[in-house]
Amino acid sequence: MSSPTRKPGIHIAWTTVTYRSVALMIIAGLAVVLTGIRLTFPQFTENTIKAAGGVADKALQRVAGMAPAAGHGTSTAQQAHFTALDGTVRVKKGNGNSWVGADYNIPLEKGDVVQTGSEGMAKVVFNDGTSYTVKQDSLIVIEENSANDQQQTNVAVAVSTGTVDLSTATYSQGSKSQVIVSGATASLAPDSAAQVHNDPKADQHEILMKKGAGEVTRNGETVQLANWEKVSFQAAETHMEKEKGTGPPTPISPANMAPIFTSGETTKDVEFSWTPMANATGYRLRISRNPYFSSTLVDRKVNTADVTVTSLGEGAYYWAVQSYDATGKVSMESEKNRFTIIPKGKQSEAIELDLDPFIQHGHIIEVTGKTQVGARVMVNGREVPMFSTDGTFHYFTPPLTPGEAVITVTAQTAQGGVNTQQKKIIIQ
Repeated sequence: MSSPTRKPGIHIAWTTVTYRSVALMIIAGLAVVLTGIRLTFPQFTENTIKAAGGVADKALQRVAGMAPAAGHGTSTAQQAHFTALDGTVRVKKGNGNSWVGADYNIPLEKGDVVQTGSEGMAKVVFNDGTSYTVKQDSLIVIEENSANDQQQTNVAVAVSTGTVDLSTATYSQGSKSQVIVSGATASLAPDSAAQVHNDPKADQHEILMKKGAGEVTRNGETVQLANWEKVSFQAAETHMEKEKGTGPPTPISPANMAPIFTSGETTKDVEFSWTPMANATGYRLRISRNPYFSSTLVDRKVNTADVTVTSLGEGAYYWAVQSYDATGKVSMESEKNRFTIIPKGKQSEAIELDLDPFIQHGHIIEVTGKTQVGARVMVNGREVPMFSTDGTFHYFTPPLTPGEAVITVTAQTAQGGVNTQQKKIIIQ
């Protein structure tokens, strides 16, 4: 009986057939055919199955050989970036023959060379979080900078001459961060810091582990390093010399990031103190306007673990201290503490702070903008060292973890003016 709403004419009924259904029907049909053949020609079928199995095994082995081994995916070249520049710094690209002035917009790749002058300083940060602070009169070559599909990174830098401070981040298992010095290769563990010194003319080569752990390999010899341990060697020597270095004093006052207020004076007397060291006969105090100490305002030796420095003007300062014993042996340098001398005032109005759209380089965010001339800028609590005379600034964040992140930018004047802006970003 037809439906009263059904119209006369030709009607087509559709039945949905999936690929899975078709495949199952074909397999079932083949199974029936193969069973019949095996019952009819048992010997022939057995030989055929063995031959087919051998062909299949060879094909699988060939495919397996073409595929990369587990945990060893295809490597992809990556870029590093300058995050701080001071004085004369030059770059020579690996595919070029000419030197150019270093710039924050120049990406650093495998084969590139970075050179600092007698008053130059540069900080280079890689995608794995490894950072290199290239000190005065130094030259480095980026030997490797890559990552595979397992998120394992491989960073290697050769220090041809000069002094370099480096630190590693918490990179993934299987990653490598290495520094090469005159044929010796130092491999650093995550969250480690070291200082490398290479003087080919004087034939002095040193690798000092400041924090964490690492190992140095040269001429088939491997030496393990822990905190404040150092290896040194000369080119003609077959073995490396290992020694325990002297740890530095710990800065106490002024505390790191501490503000010091003045009451109408244009200068301020500041008391410096640090932990006294056993067997120390004296200390060396250094004060600079920049965190890289490419120039110093104070370089003084004292006999006690405290001293007052007079007539320091307004602004930001950095200080560090070393100890030395009766033989003249000098300790490592302490951490660099920062303090700011600020005149006491009542000004609290907002100051100019204009941010450009953020630029993302993998897990690193490039922050640029402009603020009031003379103001200081902090990004996520870190000081921005790159300023122009017109108040424009430039900053690269350390590598950020995947997910949602908040970038907080604060500008502040010595008179108390302040402006803070926050922006959310997504790190893939």
